[in-house]
Amino acid sequence: MPFLSRPLRAALLAAATVSTLVAATLPAPVPLGIGDPLFPHLGNPGYDVLAYDIALDYRGENDRPLEAVTTIDARTTEALDRINLDFTRGTVRSVAVNGVRADFTVSDEDLIVEPIGSLPEGVPVRITVRHTSDPRGERDTGGWVRTADGLAMANQADAGHRVFPGNDHPADKAYFTFRVTAPQELTVVANGVRTGTARHGDRTTWTYRTEHPMATELAQVSIGRSAVVERTGPHRLPVRDVVPAAEREELEPWLSRTPGHLEWMERQVGRYPFENYGVLVADTETGFELETQTLSLFERRMFTDAFPAWYVESVMVHELAHQWFGDSVSPRTWSDLWLNEGHASWYEARYAEEHGGPALEKRMRAAYARSDDWRAAGGPPARPAPPSPGHKISLFRPVVYDGSALVLYALRQEIGAEAFGLLERLWVRRHRDDNATTADFTALASRVAGRDLTAFLSGWLYGTRTPPMPGHPDWRAETRPADAKPA
Repeated sequence: MPFLSRPLRAALLAAATVSTLVAATLPAPVPLGIGDPLFPHLGNPGYDVLAYDIALDYRGENDRPLEAVTTIDARTTEALDRINLDFTRGTVRSVAVNGVRADFTVSDEDLIVEPIGSLPEGVPVRITVRHTSDPRGERDTGGWVRTADGLAMANQADAGHRVFPGNDHPADKAYFTFRVTAPQELTVVANGVRTGTARHGDRTTWTYRTEHPMATELAQVSIGRSAVVERTGPHRLPVRDVVPAAEREELEPWLSRTPGHLEWMERQVGRYPFENYGVLVADTETGFELETQTLSLFERRMFTDAFPAWYVESVMVHELAHQWFGDSVSPRTWSDLWLNEGHASWYEARYAEEHGGPALEKRMRAAYARSDDWRAAGGPPARPAPPSPGHKISLFRPVVYDGSALVLYALRQEIGAEAFGLLERLWVRRHRDDNATTADFTALASRVAGRDLTAFLSGWLYGTRTPPMPGHPDWRAETRPADAKPA
């Protein structure tokens, strides 16, 4: 990525004395955000990240901080006297802006950088942060996940900045490069494609790059005694699974089903959107599975406990569906989360119906009966209530899963299966590698249906009570205690 031009750099350096005087008049540094209704301090205004280069040094102990260097290439979207980055749970050693050492301070979960002189609007900027990345911390806050033999990541929804500094909001997607150094007996896998390995005595540096932009919450790095199992999917798509080496043969019957899952999803919505795909099986307890881009994270117990085969496969399809819905097409705000989880739950339910699980209509009728309770407890699908303080994962409530899949069922009932199928394919095609909103979905649905669906979808997405189900006037919402569903 380019640096500032030499004349501009010289001008900024020449302005150092002036900037010192100006800095004295600046207000005290404070955390900033982009105004997300659910995470008001997440993300930062004033710049657009183009690429991250994250170097991590793992010494073989997952209860010690890793030394790290994060380099951020960005472009300013307004004149900046300060640059706010999201970062916590690490020690900052130094910060440089365009190669020049910069002052910094920490306020709440923001790392606030003061470059020499103001940065004009519309210029490239490179921020280099030398820091530690600490895997210690409460499990339910996210970030690094300690496994039996190393580390993995679980950054959803707001935990990417617990691993590396950046603009930790899905509205600012960027390309990623990971350079991870670890003892030679360990295997490192990350999002994207491996572009190199280099031995240094008894240690190896592994380099991976993404070929598509990615939200920070979807970053994944796995370090452990792992086997990488490779095969091909449809259109010769590379499929690589990462599993505990000692359990490779035991897990193979499950792993071998991924190409079929890919084929099934492609029949629903079109070509897989990324450079490769695979399943990461981690020997850890998180309480959830996670759609990290190109490499979905699964707890080992999903495949070793006595779950029905149709259930395990439908959960695998749930995370795979996210590669289209949530990863390739990412939400503009966290209130648009229903577009991620509603779609993933929809395809999970449809796959289950076709492979020995409950009928879709039965599942949707049960969801309809619970929908009013879910809305009362967690808000309507497209206006979810904020997560409880200190427990951000509580955002992932039943209303954003089957409660949101129910919206899609109602829409298909309203416009017909053929129009609904066309809508789904157009949605992922038009917004590939981008962000989209609930309003975008409503507009496209109206266009496909040939009539304005704003009022219809508004009741389903924002109403405190569940509207009547088209085609099922006998369905009734019931009041009873809400049950929980893992994220």
